[in-house]
Amino acid sequence: MSDTVSPQLGQIVKILRGRDLNKYAVIIAIVDQRFLWIADGDKRKFDQPKKKNLLHLQLQDVISQEVVNSLLETGRVTNGKLRYALNKFVETQQMEAPTQEGE
Repeated sequence: MSDTVSPQLGQIVKILRGRDLNKYAVIIAIVDQRFLWIADGDKRKFDQPKKKNLLHLQLQDVISQEVVNSLLETGRVTNGKLRYALNKFVETQQMEAPTQEGE
């Protein structure tokens, strides 16, 4: 596999395959080398996460410390915290993306 970066708990991923194509989610558990459990706190709640193949995800350079701390302390994370982490990430992405309005 060309991508040698290993996924981390709390890391934000972009979904590349399936029903949730191009949506973002947070890694809430790592099964093994190939599979992860992801949730977004909205369509995919913490209690009903989606098992995804790592090859179907694009790892982002952002890890939500709030999510990681919550998972390490209590073994769970609230759906609100997942939504907050994703919203914060998306807002940051939009601010960094160059705007196309001037054309």
